[in-house]
Formats: sequence, C-alpha cells, structure tokens
Amino acid sequence: MEFSEIDILQIEEKGLSTQEVERQIQIFERGNIKVDIQQAATLGNGIFAYNAEEQKKFVQTFEDKKEQLNLLKFVPASGAATRMFKAFHNFANEFDPEKASLRDYLDSKENKNLQLFFEEIEKLPFYERAYKKANDNHPDFSNKSNDEQQLILVKTMLYENGLGLSDLPKGLVPFHAYKDFTATAFEEHLHSAAKYLSINGVTKLHFTVAEGDKEKFEKEFENIRGRVVEATHSKFEISYSYQDPKTDTIAVDDENKPFRDEDNRMFFRPGGHGALIENLNQQDADLIFIKNIDNVVVASNLQKVVEMKRMLGGKLLTLQKQVFEYMKALDAGNNSEAKLDEIAGFLEDELFVKITSSFAKFTGEEKSQYLCKKLDRPLRVCGMVKNEGEPGGGPFLVKNEDGEISLQIIEGAQIDKDNAEQLEILNNSTHFNPVDIACSLKNHKGESFDLNQYVDENMSFIANKTKDGKPLKALERPGLWNGGMAYWNTVFVEVPVETFNPVKTVADLLKPSHQPK
Repeated sequence: MEFSEIDILQIEEKGLSTQEVERQIQIFERGNIKVDIQQAATLGNGIFAYNAEEQKKFVQTFEDKKEQLNLLKFVPASGAATRMFKAFHNFANEFDPEKASLRDYLDSKENKNLQLFFEEIEKLPFYERAYKKANDNHPDFSNKSNDEQQLILVKTMLYENGLGLSDLPKGLVPFHAYKDFTATAFEEHLHSAAKYLSINGVTKLHFTVAEGDKEKFEKEFENIRGRVVEATHSKFEISYSYQDPKTDTIAVDDENKPFRDEDNRMFFRPGGHGALIENLNQQDADLIFIKNIDNVVVASNLQKVVEMKRMLGGKLLTLQKQVFEYMKALDAGNNSEAKLDEIAGFLEDELFVKITSSFAKFTGEEKSQYLCKKLDRPLRVCGMVKNEGEPGGGPFLVKNEDGEISLQIIEGAQIDKDNAEQLEILNNSTHFNPVDIACSLKNHKGESFDLNQYVDENMSFIANKTKDGKPLKALERPGLWNGGMAYWNTVFVEVPVETFNPVKTVADLLKPSHQPK
C-alpha cells in the first residue's frame, strides 16, 4: 500500500505504524471471520448454577478476604446518549402536526418503544424539567394542541436550548426520579459500588469516558458528592481514562482503500469498546468488577445486585486460590502423575478447559508445560442471565483455528446464520451476554498480566457506517468481553434476571425496574 508523506505523518501522530494500518486494511480485504460455535453454553454445560447455601459460602469468602485486597469497579462510560434517543430524533425531524396526527405517525412507524414513550411520557425522570422548560420557552405552550405539545416536549428534551439530553454522555442522563432528586446512571454506580467495594470507608471506581467529557463527570460528582457520601458513609476515589488514539482504526471505502475526508486526509474512527482492553490493562487492582454504565437498578432493587456481585467475587477468589496453589506446585516441579492429572481435572471441571486428547501420551515435563500454559492466564467469572428476548450475544463453546474448544462470549453478528447447523446452535442458546464480570489480572507472583497478549485479533469486526452522508466500512476491535478476553480463563455463573437492566432506548426507563417505588 502506498502512503503519501502526509499520510505517514498522520499515522505517526496517532501513535500507529504504517504496518499496523496495512494489517487493518488486510482485515477489510479478508472480510469478517465467522466463528465456529460447537454448542451453546447452558446450565450444566459451561454455565454453573448455585443454590442459596452455595452462594452464601461464596459471599462469605468475598467478605472474609476483601479487606486485604485492592478492589476496583471498572465502568465503560464513553458512550453518548445519541443512540438512546435515535427514534426521538427521527420523530423531531419528521413529525409535522399540521400534516398528520401523532396517532397516524406512530401507527406508520410500528415502533413499540415510541408508542410506549408517548403513552407514559409523564413517568420519565426528566419529564417535569422538560415540561417547565417548554413552558418557559413557549409562552403559548398551554394553548397548543396535544400533538404540538408533544413535539415541543421531545425537542425540549433533546436539544441544547432545552435539556440537551442527547448531547450528554449516557452516564449523565437522569435515569431514576426519586422523591427529592433524580439520579443519573453515574450516581447509581457510586451507590452500588459503595455497598460491596468499600474498604475502610473508601470506594474506588474507574470510568472510561470520551475525551472532553471528564470535566462533565467531575462537575456532576461535585454536585452530588454530599448526597452520595451521606447515603453510603463512604468516600470515593474516582479515576478516569480516555480511549487511546492509537487504538483508533482506519476506515475504508467500498474498494477497501482508505476513506478520505474533504481535505483528503485519511479517516480514523474509535475502535469500539474492544479498545478498552488497554484501559483495563492500566489498572492496578487485585480484583476488578466490570459493569456497563447503562446497566443500573433503582435503590429498592439494589440488594439483589450487590449480593450477586459479592457471590461472583467470592467464586473468583475461590478459583484464584486454587489456580495459584497449582501454579506454585508446577513452578516447583517434581510433580507426580497423580498431581498433574489432578490439575488437569481442575482445569476441565472448574474452568471448563478442554484438555487435548493426546495429554495422556505427554511426558511429565510436557504435561507440566501444557498445564502451565492453560492455567497461567487472566481469570474472569461472568454473571449470565437467561435470555428473555433482548438483542445481543451469548455464551458458546467455540472452536478456534488451532482446533481448541473454549468458552467464549459471541455476538450474533459473528455467527454464520446462513449455515443451518450454526443457526440451530444459536437458536438453542439460553443465556445472554454477561451482566457482571469479576476479574483477576495478576498471576501467582503478584505480577500483572499484559492483557494485550490474550486478545484474539481475528475477532475484529467490520461494520457499515457513514460519514458526511458517504458510506464507509469501519473496523471494530475485538469486543472487550468477546475477542478482547478470548484467551482468558472463563467461568460462567447464572445470576437472576433482576440484575440485568440495561437502558438501550429512552423507553427502557419506563420499565418497572427503572421506576422507583
């Protein structure tokens, strides 16, 4: 590929190399690789389920050990609210009360979320503010027809001369209206984290935010600090990071040539949430809990969520203790055949790692090396909920290029739906993407793993986008908990569906789980 001098300068400014950009272009030329799913992970086959007694033991383990640990909550929060309000942007641009009624418009769209929004608009946490602002901006508001009022209210919610919600980061949109205040997703994360992560009255959180939004989050924290500290009896240490520009990826046109803007400069895009593996890599903690910014609950449902966090943390610490003991034994050497078989059994039974069929023929040294390679990896315990029809991926047993089978989280778009066998496996899946992840990023010597070594780059994903009205192809890096953690040791644990309350569209805020009692 020929790059001009200006191209090379632009690439270097991003901290990238021409070789890396060429590698990305080759991925576009190759196209998306469909994964080879062997089975859906289900209860008893890749997903553990624990009864109340067993859960209690894990919770106790977590509580007994947490004081000696450096704990952190890691929250990807760089998403803007734009997508959340997409249907309402379309409504604001398309609807003309003089040409059609609101009823006719809604019927033509056949969008249940949009219908629900207008039926229950008064239940939204920012409705009262929007109503007051609409009246302030439009002195004749009360004299307008209902359809006109609804249009004004939507525009007031969305745009800068109103509440400007669509320009906010998603984490700063009011999610829940309590008696005396409204809480953003950001605030709810502080409340929940304090309930299980607080040590000596200090709770640590890390948010990945879009560049330019850090100040907005800091300002919000200053506004709510008094209220949150009083409610939780905890101080907060909050850190932030941005997606590194060197994780941006080149965009291409239909011919897989670099897409160029009006100034003939190459166009790079943020590499999706998979790029955040680098942000996670920078964190120094013994145990990290990961949760998306939009997956929060109202205060009355918090207890169940917190219990599940403790349970997942306890399960992780139980596994980690055993992994570390086995790693020290392997490091020391001179292990009996029985001991090596015991370790192999642990990998199969507890970490669901498929041991190669030729293992029995290996020499003692070969067995030790093989087991070391399998054990000595970052570890994650993922809370999985039953899929009740939400869009997204799920847990599967996947065969990689080397013929190895492992537990992975796979997005629907990565599966070849034209292949009848693959489609059947997909249709048999029972569980959804992880709701919560508890992670251990250090080895038995206390050294941090380099997480970049455990990414499956083949799981990059090509998506069709537009810029300035022109189509382009974009490259999404392997998703944070998909290909970004492909070579981690993974354990799936079923958790109740009440712990999963994502807000993908504004209508989700009208669900009972987001309505304070």
